Amino acid sequence: MPAQPVKFAYWVPNVSGGLVTSTIEQRTDWGYDYNRELAVLAENNGFEYALTQVRYMASYGAEYQHESTSFSLALLLATQRLKVIAAVHPGLWHPGVLAKLGATADHLSHGRFAVNVVSGWFKDEFTALGEPWLEHDERYRRAEEFITALRRLWTEDHAELAGDFYRLRDFSLKPKPLRTTGRPHPEIFQGGNSTAARRMAGRVSDWYFSNGKDFDGVAEQIHDIRTSAAEAGRPAPRFGLNGFLIARDTEHEARETLREIVARADTEAVEGFGTAVRQAGRSTADGKGMWQDSSFEDLVQYNDGFRTGLIGTPEQIAERIVAYKKLGVDLFLLGFLHYHEEVEYFGTRVLPLVRELEARLSGAEDESVPAHA
Repeated sequence: MPAQPVKFAYWVPNVSGGLVTSTIEQRTDWGYDYNRELAVLAENNGFEYALTQVRYMASYGAEYQHESTSFSLALLLATQRLKVIAAVHPGLWHPGVLAKLGATADHLSHGRFAVNVVSGWFKDEFTALGEPWLEHDERYRRAEEFITALRRLWTEDHAELAGDFYRLRDFSLKPKPLRTTGRPHPEIFQGGNSTAARRMAGRVSDWYFSNGKDFDGVAEQIHDIRTSAAEAGRPAPRFGLNGFLIARDTEHEARETLREIVARADTEAVEGFGTAVRQAGRSTADGKGMWQDSSFEDLVQYNDGFRTGLIGTPEQIAERIVAYKKLGVDLFLLGFLHYHEEVEYFGTRVLPLVRELEARLSGAEDESVPAHA
């Protein structure tokens, strides 16, 4: 079977402050009108997915935010092909309630709804709402149970689950989400870098999102989730990688943009965010939790997007994307400084080069396979 083309998603800027915690100009807006236009622009420039962010509490340079599931539905209704992934927090959602919302959104969008189950890093957000805060591995145990419940609700009548966090007793959800070939229910994404996250992904998730990583970091994570899936006796989840893309006509321009972003970082917000996220992952035994080795510069793009290295000319970025694809990356989750302009630049200048390199790679692989007599 020929390799599938690498897919692209973008971070929906439904949270104020843009995708970098910096005072540099970002011609990006968190409002709906801007995002509706962006969604149409993105699906016409090679993006197959969009991921709405989840933040409930004003904090760390994100003073304003639109709720992710309702915003996702609005974007689905404004587009024709784009699949929109709503980020959700176990502990703040019951899986039965989300399953019902997801089934409705899936019908309204003709099968384009998806979820990203976020185990949670922001302790103050939970405690300010009066919800219990669990330590790291317990949050992932809850998230795994949440996904198990979602899958049963979306595919079974009379769903049952006797878990530590959630219980289902003879629960039938109708209508079910749309079922198509290769898609028995809305796609389930999850994030994480930790050992607990990797093991959970292998057992229950359809997609695994990684923070920004270099080639070695990506190869290690892909190996671990594939091993976990094999031990669970199921297909390995597909792998998505976060990256902040700075494509310019010259490498100097791209590097200078990165330098300015970091030089103008909102130091107080970056350091506050860093303290919060490191606290969230501190309980991992092996130090592989998200953000545990992130530098100040890494945290200026709050999912380590600079570390993926998608910074340079269109040619340099396309070559790096295809190099990651060779390692097993199936999807890139991209952020930009000026969304409208840069999404279009990506579609016209970078994506054609990616497809050209993929075609060459596929041709080379075909030539390496001996012809049958």
